[in-house]
Amino acid sequence: MTISEFSFTFLGTGTSAGVPVITCDCDVCTSKDPKDKRLRCSVCIRFKDETDQDRVVLIDTSPDLRQQVLREKLTRCDAILFTHNHVDHTFGLDDTRMFNISMQQPLDIFAERRTLDHLARVFQHVFESHKNVNDSFVANLVPHELTVGEPINLFGASFTPIRLLHGRLPIIGFRIDTGKSSIAYCTDVSSVPPETWPQLEGLDVLALDMLRFRHHPTHLNLDQALEIAEQVGAKQTYFTHMTHCVSHAKTESELPLKVNLAFDSLRVSVD
Repeated sequence: MTISEFSFTFLGTGTSAGVPVITCDCDVCTSKDPKDKRLRCSVCIRFKDETDQDRVVLIDTSPDLRQQVLREKLTRCDAILFTHNHVDHTFGLDDTRMFNISMQQPLDIFAERRTLDHLARVFQHVFESHKNVNDSFVANLVPHELTVGEPINLFGASFTPIRLLHGRLPIIGFRIDTGKSSIAYCTDVSSVPPETWPQLEGLDVLALDMLRFRHHPTHLNLDQALEIAEQVGAKQTYFTHMTHCVSHAKTESELPLKVNLAFDSLRVSVD
């Protein structure tokens, strides 16, 4: 028996400021289109394991995690993977303590050493709770170090960390293989190193960073993202991590076949 009912949900598709942006009254920030409302980036992977048990894996914990979890009615979290240590991808970690309560067990988190060290420093009250002045209600987390190119098996699905570059900062994305389908999640990307291209072959779905139309030193712009999407040749590509200059309806209408803009709560089933 293999895993089943596999789906991939975009919890947030916005850049670090989110959309609408504080103090901005541009056309996108004031848009009535719900697809122009973008929380900070993270995704949720849901499936049934080989024993028919529901499983939930998060990639990143944005500052909007509480709102995202409530919107999606998530009642469990079995593991969290982190792409890198930036605020917009990690600052929701404290909210995961509620999963500890509901599931009555610790929560496994996975990241590269640089990111684990960052989390231990920023969330010292969690990882060194014995130093807290008061006996505080904090998350119970079990950290695990990831190595690029070495897959981990989570409840029957394979998650392989792949090297990406976020400007000069090495970060990771993930290739996820279910035995029936393959997905890659590549956010906060400015370039793909040569050694990573083989990990992007044969994809059913590619989720790819696309910040805006103009050049940016640490993110792909539209032209760059389209070029990578064409090279990868996934059956379907979704752009994410978009800023407020990107109008969903207008930009979507100009994209080639098999390329779309993601939007918050978009759920992609790949069984």
